[in-house]
Amino acid sequence: MDHFSCKSTNKMVRTHVVVGSTRPCCFFCAMEENDPCVRKAWLELSLRDMHIIRDDTELALTLSFVWRYAMADPENPELPSLGVFECMTRLMKKGLEDEEWVMTGQNVYVPYYAAHIIGSYTMKKPEFAARAVESGVLAPLLEVMRGKMSWVEQRVVVRALGHLASYERTFEAVAAYENEVVRLAMEIATTCVDVVYEEFVSVQDKERRVRYHCDLLTRGLGGLEMEDQKAEEWASQLQCWSLHLLNCFAYKQRSISIICNKTFLKELSQMWGGLVNHTSRAGIGLIRILCYSKQGRSHIARSEEMILSLCDLSRSSDDWQYMAIDCLLLLLKDQETRYKVLEMSLFYLVDLVELKALNVRPNLGDRITKVLLMHYNTKKGCVYTDKTQKALKELWRNKVERRKREKKMMSENQELLTEKSVVVNLVKQQANQLLCVGDIDGAVRCYNEAISLCPLKLRRKRMILYSNRGDCYLLLGDVDAAISDCTRALCLSEPVNSHGKSLWTRSRAYDIKGLSRESLMDSIMFVNGRCFRGKIPYYAAQMISKQMEATWLFEKARASKLSRMMLREKYHLTGMLVNDHRRTREEERKNGDGKDRSIYVAAH
Repeated sequence: MDHFSCKSTNKMVRTHVVVGSTRPCCFFCAMEENDPCVRKAWLELSLRDMHIIRDDTELALTLSFVWRYAMADPENPELPSLGVFECMTRLMKKGLEDEEWVMTGQNVYVPYYAAHIIGSYTMKKPEFAARAVESGVLAPLLEVMRGKMSWVEQRVVVRALGHLASYERTFEAVAAYENEVVRLAMEIATTCVDVVYEEFVSVQDKERRVRYHCDLLTRGLGGLEMEDQKAEEWASQLQCWSLHLLNCFAYKQRSISIICNKTFLKELSQMWGGLVNHTSRAGIGLIRILCYSKQGRSHIARSEEMILSLCDLSRSSDDWQYMAIDCLLLLLKDQETRYKVLEMSLFYLVDLVELKALNVRPNLGDRITKVLLMHYNTKKGCVYTDKTQKALKELWRNKVERRKREKKMMSENQELLTEKSVVVNLVKQQANQLLCVGDIDGAVRCYNEAISLCPLKLRRKRMILYSNRGDCYLLLGDVDAAISDCTRALCLSEPVNSHGKSLWTRSRAYDIKGLSRESLMDSIMFVNGRCFRGKIPYYAAQMISKQMEATWLFEKARASKLSRMMLREKYHLTGMLVNDHRRTREEERKNGDGKDRSIYVAAH
């Protein structure tokens, strides 16, 4: 063995004899080698010996490069075939077993990059995942997931385990630890936001934050604000990847009873992912998977918080609106859960019966109508309440009887449609005039009449009527009626959820109800759909800013910590007052006159 000055790293590196010649055993030099045989031999040797590199800076730099290489081309078989998984397994085990080593210099970065490389190479190719499992990656990954390291390492470990659990070839290997993996994933999904806030975001002194966490988050280029933004993104990813891992088990209908813990379901309904991780389905993705199983539907139907969350999402402009609708329809089709959720979901879903297509789901409104009216004219099923019976009767009258009647009338008399349109316009103008002079109740009555007269075929005209009536209801303080009418208007718009006035009215109504997430999504859709020539109106910007603050991923954790601090201060202050009072009484007893002592004795 000899030493050689490497041009790539400007460091002295070890050399070995390969095919009768002395060459540098440096990963960077090996990557630059043009001869494929020599390149392969040196890369294999470099990966084999990487765990014994003494220079911590060189090791961290090499792993950082390997990770970028893996992310750029995760399907490239070169490094997986040469032992990258065995190398990463050895490095992770060393980091877990040798605390002194991992805390030396830049070795603290090694477990993070090693787990990240495993996750990057297994995210697309099942054969790479199988090779990783054969290399023994599961043991160190699970050790980190158990909390052996920080949330930063847990993030990439859960990602890697999620990839391994996604493939048929490697699922059983992960499922060998099923009970533990599922419970750990549930715990991480529930607590990770609080942990990240407590250990990192709430520490506003940059010098007190864990240095390597800051470096990994922003590469050392950002201040507190940028670090907080990245921490929010990473916390959301950790939560969403934990939910994805649970998805892998729920999809195969495994551990349903564990996942459907009542407390966890309540938390799950609020796991949104947020704008920082808007491409992830987060909690709603797992909820829908659970709704595909009979056992899952049974548990979800018993959670009032879950049903209410699904109902609110079904009437929003969120990208995952269709998933909430799917969940509710699955629950309503099941005879064992239908009557547990119908009373609540009916009054949300009736506003969506005018939907045409949503996320490549054609005739969604008709599907909703069909499910809601299932067994309506039969004696099968349980007895509805008067309120539910009235709503179903109105739905039957408007979507079934009225549609048939109008179709027959229009086919016999084509001019009738034009005549109806003229009459509706006149009533609408009258309503607009009443609204202008401040007679809101009168305007509502006129809009009611116009809606009842307007043919179902005139979708755009009915959209405007519902939107105007929703605005009136908001002025009258009837927030629920305003949301209902605006939702109906947005279902009639082309494309769905694109009518600006309805979006803005509903956003304000949701704001009044305290539904910040729904209000935020409507405000964003309103701004994106309007041409403001590059300048967002102040009122819209103010609403978006307000709701973004309310939906901040760490808002609940911040409020909880503030509440605990105030409670501690209260107890501390109370204790001080009690102690002062005791000392005062003691002094009075010692120094008081005879009269005072006699009173004290008599009182006791």
